[in-house]
Amino acid sequence: MKLEEILRRPEGKTIEYERDLSSPAPALRTLVAFANAGGGRLVLGVEDGTRAVVGVEKPLDLEERVANLVADSIEPRLLPEIEIVPWRKSYVVVVTVHPSALRPHHLRSEGPSRGTYVRLGSTNRAADAALIAELSRRIGAEGFDEEPLSDLDSEAIDFGAASQCFAEQRALRRKDLETLGLVRRHQGRPVPTTGGVLLFGRKRLARFPDAHIQAGRFAGTDRTRLADRAELTDYPVLAIELAISFVERNTRLGMAVGRVRRQDLPAVPPAALREALVNAVVHSDYAQRGAPIRVAVFDDRIEIENPGILLPGLTLDDLRDGVSRVRNRVMARVFKELGLVEQWGTGVQRMIAACKAAGLPAPEFAELGFRFRATLRTERIARPVLDAVEDRIVEFVRSGAGRSTAEIATHAGISIRATQHRLAALAERGLIVVVGSGPRDPRRRWFAAGREEQP
Repeated sequence: MKLEEILRRPEGKTIEYERDLSSPAPALRTLVAFANAGGGRLVLGVEDGTRAVVGVEKPLDLEERVANLVADSIEPRLLPEIEIVPWRKSYVVVVTVHPSALRPHHLRSEGPSRGTYVRLGSTNRAADAALIAELSRRIGAEGFDEEPLSDLDSEAIDFGAASQCFAEQRALRRKDLETLGLVRRHQGRPVPTTGGVLLFGRKRLARFPDAHIQAGRFAGTDRTRLADRAELTDYPVLAIELAISFVERNTRLGMAVGRVRRQDLPAVPPAALREALVNAVVHSDYAQRGAPIRVAVFDDRIEIENPGILLPGLTLDDLRDGVSRVRNRVMARVFKELGLVEQWGTGVQRMIAACKAAGLPAPEFAELGFRFRATLRTERIARPVLDAVEDRIVEFVRSGAGRSTAEIATHAGISIRATQHRLAALAERGLIVVVGSGPRDPRRRWFAAGREEQP
């Protein structure tokens, strides 16, 4: 173990510094939180603010004391690695905790309900009952949305609504409900799963009153004045589209097209907004109460919050690197079948790429309380990133008063099909817009969004 590498890292989800063990309670909470999440290191003999090494006296005695405290204070039993590491003329003690298969762990003196801690950033937070239950479930093979609702029958699923959502992909059959996990066999009869009711339950809100999207438009950059709001209680697949429409109508960008038409322009790339909303719906912790998904639109940003912190073993850095773990397997399976989720772990990276390509800051991610927030900034910090073909298309579209797909294809020197893909990608990034009733409209034209010149 190289102490220099550890000391380069600030306190966070997997590392904590303590000067000494004069007050053991905070250190024990940290070890419990590490075990209940993705593991981590407690470094004794280092100032937590400056990361200055002060060393420890009698490191062998401290090693023994840590081992005894852990054995006497934490349940179920935890077996950390305790290592004495030399540093110049002194020593530090590093306590390494790995993710535990026996979680949730708790402090014996506080009991399971009050003494179960999880790691949020660089702090330890007492877990509530819903999170404790989720920690227990994660050890087994079954997730919350896979649980059978044995007091209901399969007719609790709105087959018509499910069929409508799948209409563009395929014709849905009754037996597909079980394949998708919306229905499962329980004690010899088909019953809906939690995920089935969350997605397509006839009385889904009676069972899960917080399983909806709450949207608000705030004037300015804080929550002082609410200018518009909406409670989106439709089935999740439809609610996502309504949330996108809410954001689009409440962003301040617009462009006049001709004398009477006005085309609204997205403040952020539609691909990034859609990905953020899909992630919020698929990864929400629906066992939490009083915590709907929230979409807040400000003058300078869009915030999308969902109940539920990252799953044990995941960090914010993992998320940015494309590491993915699915909280709701039924919902994820259905969204993947619907084409709303592509490849696991790529969603966040697509959001980052879309924002960067549009000249916007990278999305920001944070765990706040027991919620997860994605923030999409709307102030452009650079010119959009375009390849040679994209640059030709945007310049050509910008130079005219509306260009047809055929005209663009001829100018760019590529096929109509390739042009259609390019135009769709540029529209998803918010760089161009289309005006027309549909793909077959002979008067359908493409216009530049007019934002690529902004710094």
